[in-house]
Amino acid sequence: MNRKKDKGFESPRPFKLTHQVVCINNINFQRKSVIGFVELTIFPTVVNLNRIKLNSKQCRIYRVRVNDLEAPFIYNDPTLEVCHHESKQRNLNYFSSAYTAAVSAVDPDAGHGELVIKVPSELWKQGDEMNVLKVYIEFSLDQPKGGLHFVVPDVEGSMAERGAHVFSFGYQNSTRFWFPCVDSYSELCTWKLEFTVDASMVAVSCGDLVETVYTHDMRKKTFHYVLPIPTAASNISLSVGPFEILVDPYMHEVTHFCLPQLLPLLKHSMSYLHEIFEFYEEILTCRYPYSCFKTVFVDEAYVQVSSYASMSIFSTNLLHSAMIIDQTPLTRQCLAQALAQQFFGCFISRMSWADEWVLKGISGYIYGLYLKKTFGVNQYRHWIKEELDKMVEYELKMGGVLLHPTFGGGKDKDNPTPHLHFSIKHPHTLSWKYYKMFQCKAHLVMRLIENRISMEFMLQVFNKLLSLASTASSQKYQSHMWSQMLVSTHSFLKSISNVSGKDIGPLIKQWVDQSAVVKFFGSFAFNRKRNVLELEIRQDYTSSGTQKYVGPIKVTVQELDGSFNHTLQIEENSLKHDIPCHSKSRRNKKKKIPLMNGEEVDMDLSAMDADSPLLWIRIDPDMSILRKVEFEQADFMWQYQLRYERDVVAQEESILALEKFPTPASRLALTDILEQDQCFYKVRQGACFCLAKIANSMMSTWTGPPAMKSLFTRMFCCKSCPNIVKTNTFISFQSYFLQKTMPVAMAQLRDIQNLCPKDVLNFILDLIKYNDNRKNKFSDNYYRAELIDALTNSLTPAISISNEVRTVDNLNGDVRLILEEITRSLNMEKLLPSYRNTITVSCLRAIRMLQKNGHIPSDPSLFKSYAEYGHFVDVRVAALEAVVDYTRGMHRTSPSEVSRTHPIPYVVHKILSMLGKNPPFTKAAESPLCNEALVDQLWKLMNSGTSHDWRLRCDAVNLYYTLFGLTRPSCLPLPELGLVLNLKEKKAVLNPTINFVITLISLSLSPPPSLPSLSLSLSLSLSLSVSLCLSLSLSVSLSVSLSVSLSLSLSVSLSLSLSVSLSLSLCLSVSLSLALSLSLSPSPL
Repeated sequence: MNRKKDKGFESPRPFKLTHQVVCINNINFQRKSVIGFVELTIFPTVVNLNRIKLNSKQCRIYRVRVNDLEAPFIYNDPTLEVCHHESKQRNLNYFSSAYTAAVSAVDPDAGHGELVIKVPSELWKQGDEMNVLKVYIEFSLDQPKGGLHFVVPDVEGSMAERGAHVFSFGYQNSTRFWFPCVDSYSELCTWKLEFTVDASMVAVSCGDLVETVYTHDMRKKTFHYVLPIPTAASNISLSVGPFEILVDPYMHEVTHFCLPQLLPLLKHSMSYLHEIFEFYEEILTCRYPYSCFKTVFVDEAYVQVSSYASMSIFSTNLLHSAMIIDQTPLTRQCLAQALAQQFFGCFISRMSWADEWVLKGISGYIYGLYLKKTFGVNQYRHWIKEELDKMVEYELKMGGVLLHPTFGGGKDKDNPTPHLHFSIKHPHTLSWKYYKMFQCKAHLVMRLIENRISMEFMLQVFNKLLSLASTASSQKYQSHMWSQMLVSTHSFLKSISNVSGKDIGPLIKQWVDQSAVVKFFGSFAFNRKRNVLELEIRQDYTSSGTQKYVGPIKVTVQELDGSFNHTLQIEENSLKHDIPCHSKSRRNKKKKIPLMNGEEVDMDLSAMDADSPLLWIRIDPDMSILRKVEFEQADFMWQYQLRYERDVVAQEESILALEKFPTPASRLALTDILEQDQCFYKVRQGACFCLAKIANSMMSTWTGPPAMKSLFTRMFCCKSCPNIVKTNTFISFQSYFLQKTMPVAMAQLRDIQNLCPKDVLNFILDLIKYNDNRKNKFSDNYYRAELIDALTNSLTPAISISNEVRTVDNLNGDVRLILEEITRSLNMEKLLPSYRNTITVSCLRAIRMLQKNGHIPSDPSLFKSYAEYGHFVDVRVAALEAVVDYTRGMHRTSPSEVSRTHPIPYVVHKILSMLGKNPPFTKAAESPLCNEALVDQLWKLMNSGTSHDWRLRCDAVNLYYTLFGLTRPSCLPLPELGLVLNLKEKKAVLNPTINFVITLISLSLSPPPSLPSLSLSLSLSLSLSVSLCLSLSLSVSLSVSLSVSLSLSLSVSLSLSLSVSLSLSLCLSVSLSLALSLSLSPSPL
């Protein structure tokens, strides 16, 4: 895509879709089947339209009619099985290219599809006259593996009483999985949606509910929805179940749906949704684009939040009561994300995959503004730092994330990200982790654009996009204005230029058109004679995932006379920068120090250098570059920065740096922060863990009680009896989060024997023993779970004596107490389950840690029982995490055994992700689990076993790459014959694919039967030279002749000759010659 020559949207299809009807006549929960039809109204844009390509996966097509005439059709889905022929090669390079080709072959953005309908010739004349065609398709779905998810609990009662429900799901454009459509975000049309369900069920879909009609016997009813706003098929959804309905008391056009008996939780969780609406409408100065909004909460959700036109599907696990503290901000954030995507993502769609970053960036950016307004500037800046750190870590490890990929125009353009083991040409070939980082980078870049043009102009740009789209949505198709509802990179940048008058071309080129981040190293020296700060900033732009930065960078210097900002220019070769200081050295003057926010404070300056006026220095404090900064300054400067800098990002950077300076001064600075009530709670939480690390480093010189114990006692325990904690109140949330964190950090303390100090362990056990929540209006389940985590942190490896078998009877006394407490908590959970089973999750982690440290026998049976279907999803994931860890440690359970079929897509995704993150072995190491059977199982999983879910297939590819790399797995036996060249890796790999080559060539060149005769010859030669250091000689010769005679007097003769010569010496030179000759001579019919 070329932004300079962008002429607006041009459809890749020879027709324009104007309207679509979706009618589901029957939803059978017992059989998990769906029957229905669709009718597409299309407007031909070419003369003699003879073929219509649509998208459809796993649907059984019964009949197709075009304008009431029966139409022949062909269904072909190349993604069902990526590598059709039995390929012993098992090469990920080969699979990735084949998978990309398969996805491209049915890509709606290129005008392709799985379903090809031949338009009856009687209608071709209508094509000349450009009349409308109506395409009617009857279809059914039987036990769909993707697109629609049926949840049918295995209990007594009717389907409604059992809470059975079904909902649509999928990653990116996955609507084709449940009805035939043009599954592209750029093909907009109006919709009529009809769903017939049992009388006890409710069908929720996009648009306005026009009417609900009962059948004569009153056993079924049909919901009629109309969506007059042009919308892409990818943004259409459905949810059917015995939902309880709540009309929002503040906004009657908003309706909430939840499963039976969850209405009280729904009322509380949705009580602040109207505030999010008001915020977005105020900052965008634009009304919510749809006439209604529906929230549906379902079980076994694919992701926490799925946004569709005028409705969003959420996980029911987001619902909570007024007693729950920790879940409240998470649920509010999910609602805010869903609503932001209604504006940008559903109402305004994208022209192509290359423009996805604009929508994800804008929705993420305005969600960030909501965070800032609701949770405060500290939370917002902490979130930005967290997102930036995550994204930088990923790019430095895996290589760059490219926001605006362009293809075509040379080898480099065809693969702009050669460092990745997957293609970024389509969203369906992306690693899920890459896509999450893509979204993260998109909103960070939007923030960089805001820094460049100002927030006021940024919001004006968004308002302009929404206004144009709103005007276009009310027009009929013939006005050709619907393309205004599609955003492209070009149109977005043009709007920015028109509104702000500023050129952001260099910024876009640096962060959007290129991948990678910047890595800075900083140090300084103070020149007393010149009163100048000599700052040195170096870059690493040769490592993976890094790029060179040239441009402005902001440096903040805190001096005795105040805080001063300096903008330095990073040039091609410049390293050192001289910054004049505004203050003279202290010279024993006593006065208050002015800070950046205008506040003046008294400081104890005895620790600083008497000749220097510098208190601390910060590089890029506003995070206006996507970078990682490693800056060197003295420990007292980090301590001053922690104590007196009011920016949470600076404080968090100081805490990280102070880990390297285990001194009494660092200890005092961290303790002071813990005692400051006005300090941001997440900074104080970070200070707890830093203090524990410093205490461990100062083990021999530490004086007084264990770190944080006296502070915790003073803040949360009874004055008369310091080992008994006060009755819980949790009125102050800041204190609550600190009270949760301090015991977990204290448990990391170690004595000279590298054991957790006895008094710390007893203290934590007393906290659990004397915990009293009777008078608290809030639940303490998260606090109790953290105390179990503290017990887990206190564990250290067992000392083995003459290979004795570990049993409960010969356990260490302290470990026995821990095990008893964990067992008691786990048993109590079965009687009185906590919210989201948080305590069970912590207990399972604790038991696994006891096993890993050798205190109890390593046995996965407990975890396997908790991992079974029926347990709460968080418990299953925690149990599966333990099984995966056991697989890595013991090398007994195969990864394929762990990832056996689970009915919930989310759980399978978590299993594959955990195996990828914590693999039982890697391509660099030998393992008894690495065998041919495992290779075959994983290959089948990604080749055909996950064709119903893009995300799972990419997870399987990631796992295969982690275990075996890009080339053929080393555990596979060498074949007897044949040689395969992997030109990308510049290696010659022995492999049996010659028969496949012969078959492929003979099939591709087989003549049509109508031709009387044909003669053809083909010759191919290839040469390759490589150099290595080995000594080997190999020669292979092969001669094949094939002659086939068919019943139609068609004879085929095939001859193939292959010669291979390989000679390797000390500096290996490989010469390969391959000659292939083929002749086909069919006799006349």
